[in-house]
Formats: sequence, C-alpha cells, structure tokens
Amino acid sequence: MQPTLIILAGGANSRFWPLREKSLYTFMGEPLLIKQLKVYHAAGFRNAIVIANPGNVEVITETLQQFETGFNAQVVVQAEPLGMGHAILQTEELLKTAGYPPIYICQVNDVVAPELHATMMAAFESGRAVSYLTGYQVTQYFPGGYLELGDSDQIVNIIEKPGAGNEPSDLVNIVAHVHTDTALLLDTIHQLYVAHHPTDDHYEVAMARMMHTHRFECVRYMGQWFPIKYPWHVLDVTRFYLDQLEGQHIHPDAKLMGEVAISGNVIIEAGARLFHGASVVGPAYIGAGAIVGNGALVRESMVGAGCMVGHTSEVARSYIGQQVNLHRAVVLDSVFEDKVNFSAGCITANLRIDHGHVKSTVKGERLNTGRDKLGAMIGEGAFIGIQSGTMPGVKIGAGAEVGAFTNVTADLGAGQRLYVVQQTQVVDATGGRE
Repeated sequence: MQPTLIILAGGANSRFWPLREKSLYTFMGEPLLIKQLKVYHAAGFRNAIVIANPGNVEVITETLQQFETGFNAQVVVQAEPLGMGHAILQTEELLKTAGYPPIYICQVNDVVAPELHATMMAAFESGRAVSYLTGYQVTQYFPGGYLELGDSDQIVNIIEKPGAGNEPSDLVNIVAHVHTDTALLLDTIHQLYVAHHPTDDHYEVAMARMMHTHRFECVRYMGQWFPIKYPWHVLDVTRFYLDQLEGQHIHPDAKLMGEVAISGNVIIEAGARLFHGASVVGPAYIGAGAIVGNGALVRESMVGAGCMVGHTSEVARSYIGQQVNLHRAVVLDSVFEDKVNFSAGCITANLRIDHGHVKSTVKGERLNTGRDKLGAMIGEGAFIGIQSGTMPGVKIGAGAEVGAFTNVTADLGAGQRLYVVQQTQVVDATGGRE
C-alpha cells in the first residue's frame, strides 16, 4: 500500500517575522505548498493530509482548491502549537477510516531534492524495518535532533540538540519519515499524553520507545536541504529553484523594448516589459506584468508579478514579491514582500565592514545568519522614503514607514514609523538668518 503523505504546515511562524505564512510563499509564481505537492505527485504519492493551524487553514484550503495537483488532499487543523506529536494525532480519524495505511511525514518548509523521496520509497519497499528516518550528514554542529546508530544503519535513539561536542553521530534527523505501523505509532504517542509527558517532544520520544522493540533504519541523504525557519532562508530556497532553470524562456506576450541584454538561464513571464538598456543575468525570474526599466539590472534574483524595477535600479541575489516598486534603488541579498515601496535612492547595505557573518535579531536574540552578505527583510506594504538605507540583517515589519534620508540600524515593527528629525534654517544672500 502506498504511504499517505502527512504534510506539516501548521507550525508557528514567529521566527519568520516580518515575513508571512511560509507554506504559501510564492516562488516563480507558485505557492511553496503547491510546488512541494507537485514533487510528491511525481514521486508517486496520491493521498495527502495537510496539517494547518487556525491562522492559515482558510488560505491553505483555498490554495488547494485553486490548483490542480492530482492529489486527494485533505486538511486538518492543529488548534494549538503543541508539538509534532499532537499535530500527527489530528490525522488519526482520517487514517483510521483509511485502515491505518503507512504514512510519510514531511514538512512543507523543508525543501529537498526530489531524489530524497525516491530513496525513501525504495527503503519502504524493501520491508527491512518498521520505520525509516532520513539522516543528513553535517560537518559542523546543527541545533537539531541527531540519530544514534547501531549496526547496519539501525537507529537506536534520537537525541535532541545535544550541544556541540556531544553529538552521537554526524547525522541530523530531517523530517522525512516513513512509518509502516501507523496504529502503533499513534498508540505510543497517546500513551505519552496519558502519562502527562512534561515536554512537547512526544513524537520523538514515542519513536525512541518503539526503537527498543522494532527496527528503525537510517536512510542517508547527501543532497540539498533548505529548511525555511528564519526569513533569510527564503534566499536559499530562491537560489534552489533558480538553479533548476534551463535555457531562456521568454513568453511571446513579453516585450523587449529596444536593446535588452539577457544572459544565462532566465524565465520572463507574459506581459513583462523590459526597456532599452535593461539587463537580466541568470539564473533569474521576471514575473507576469513586471517592468524592468531603462538601465536597470536584475541579477540572480526572482522578481514577482506586477513589480516595477525602475530606471537604473539594481536587484542582485534577492527575492522580490509581487507589486513591489523600486526607483533608482539598489536591492542586494534581500527579501521584499508584496507591495513594498523602495523609493528613489534607497539602498540595502549587505556587507559588514569586517566582512564577517551578518547577525540578525530574532525574538530578542542576536543570531549568526551564517551569511557574509545579507541585506534587509521587509514585510508587506512597507514604505521606505527617498535616499534611505538599511544596515545588514535589518528587518522591517509589514506596513511600516521609513521617512526620507533615514538610516535604519535596527528592526522596525509592523506599522511603526521611523523618521529623522531635521532642523531647517533659511539663510539670505547677505548671510543673515531668517
């Protein structure tokens, strides 16, 4: 029996601020959830249960109805963010009705190469174990769960965040798990709730208990893995999808107005207009109805539908949402959501003076992003006034306003205003002040 997909899409997005719902982030015109479902469908899956939360269930349901993915996809809601075990239990009634089929648990915000799913299905079909977990080899400490192995890749334990130097192996647990005894897994999770297990790691503890009596096998994966947890991770996923482009695909309804330079792998969608002197350096994506003005440069970036990359603007290694307006602006290694206005002369600084890794504040904690170049992450509808700039790693909330000639050195909350107070003096021709 083919496994039923359990897609985790209901987690909190607090660390993703100021950006919106990560499961529906649009890459090259498609929400992430739909792009993932198409990959799963190509791997042979036909039944899926998407676990949403109260804040995104409506838009996830609408998205699934609007797109043809070839799936029998159902949506359940995890009312509170009480951990993965609690989320999986929300699928129990549907799984029981289906006769407890094998399940393949994955996260919508874990972007991997399609080969992983084929490898997991080959392991499942071998029948060697009751469960199969993906192990991703790391070369430095990663704050996640580590797999402890016995003989022949048998997993004997999962250790969450052991701390650098205490890792039982170099294999991190990616949430790409196949379970063949679904009823046993659900029952083991239930037992932990009945016993009032004190932390929210019921799923991991349930698997660790099952390992005492059943074989869990590690499926090693060496390919690409881009988890979307923090806002700068959007840039990694942007590059992942851009790197899949092959050749130049310019829609017949796109218009190149005069001398336009296009190089590398590029998609230019219907209705886009590129004016004389514009350059697009691939891999790059220009969305439907977007404008790239005279002398503007788009390099290794995604520019969404309806955007205006105005005269002599530069966009490099960035994600630009839909209906974003830029005019004589420079956007480097940045993430702009829909309807951001980045006025004339604005620029995102992306490099520290000491060339070190850029840090960014998340929930009050300064984090090392691991990136030596990182610009700004700006939420939907923010307005940045003329000749303003942002320091590396700064985040600006949705609907925020930044006045003219302002240097943004720290995060700005949603709807907040930041202005530089100026003192004006008028001097007459004889040097007297009025």
